[in-house]
Amino acid sequence: MESILTAPGPEGLLEGTLLKPAEGASQVVLIIPGSGPTDRDGNSPYGVRAATYRLLAEGLAAAGVASLRIDKRGMFASQAALADPNAVTVADYANDIRAWATVLREETGIACTWLLGHSEGGLVALMAVEQNAGDFCGLILAATHGRPFAELLREQLMANPNNAAVLDEALQAVDQLQAGRRVNTRTMHPALLPLFHPSVQGYLMDLFAYDPAALLKQYGGPVLILQGARDIQVSEADARRLSASAPAATLRLLADTNHVLKEVRSPDRAANQAAYTNPDLPLAPGVLDSITDFLKTQSGNR
Repeated sequence: MESILTAPGPEGLLEGTLLKPAEGASQVVLIIPGSGPTDRDGNSPYGVRAATYRLLAEGLAAAGVASLRIDKRGMFASQAALADPNAVTVADYANDIRAWATVLREETGIACTWLLGHSEGGLVALMAVEQNAGDFCGLILAATHGRPFAELLREQLMANPNNAAVLDEALQAVDQLQAGRRVNTRTMHPALLPLFHPSVQGYLMDLFAYDPAALLKQYGGPVLILQGARDIQVSEADARRLSASAPAATLRLLADTNHVLKEVRSPDRAANQAAYTNPDLPLAPGVLDSITDFLKTQSGNR
């Protein structure tokens, strides 16, 4: 059963979709989207149409688990919550997650919420549990970076051969932002403007300040770390760094799984990126089983 929920935002309402199994549920998962204009289904106007979050929600419902997938403040159906969607910090997003946890408790009667943070959403989840930890059952960190984001961004830029002509300029921009200095984009190569546009530089500087592994080290609740071997955005090294900071966490490494949790059997980059555009491609084998098995092992612990 699917329904629309709202939560209070800074200037207006946030909106999300609650999907409950027909027989009811004793657990609920809040799916936190990744970076940029990523909507509640896991799609983006920049060409991502994988529908990863919708597929996760449907798979969880089939396993008897409720879920909420959300639009971030200032974006899509949560547009009324903030006039400028770029005027945000990671802490702002974490505050919204806490607001959603309150709504879910009131709506479902379930005492605590599981947080499933995908990519950058994993960092938001880690920030959300810093306060009011009792609202949350635990964390599922899917394709979440384990290093400060500036380090990851440098690696991503260097790994893509298409960036060769602009790589030096891009790396210099990352260095400046990490040092807390804005970048002059008036003479910047046009290909870099979407990444370093003046409107997003404030958010990038804030994002660069966090170390996800250090945050995870401070968290004492149950954690599942889920990482695909074919991920071209976040690496196995990130998952292992997270795991090293939380030895009690469950680590699942999935072969032939990419960043949007789809199956990719080839090392070819173009084939990997093609999976980002295919909503009909199911989630990779092992993704849902890893999550639902983990939730089952924790079901009696809260």
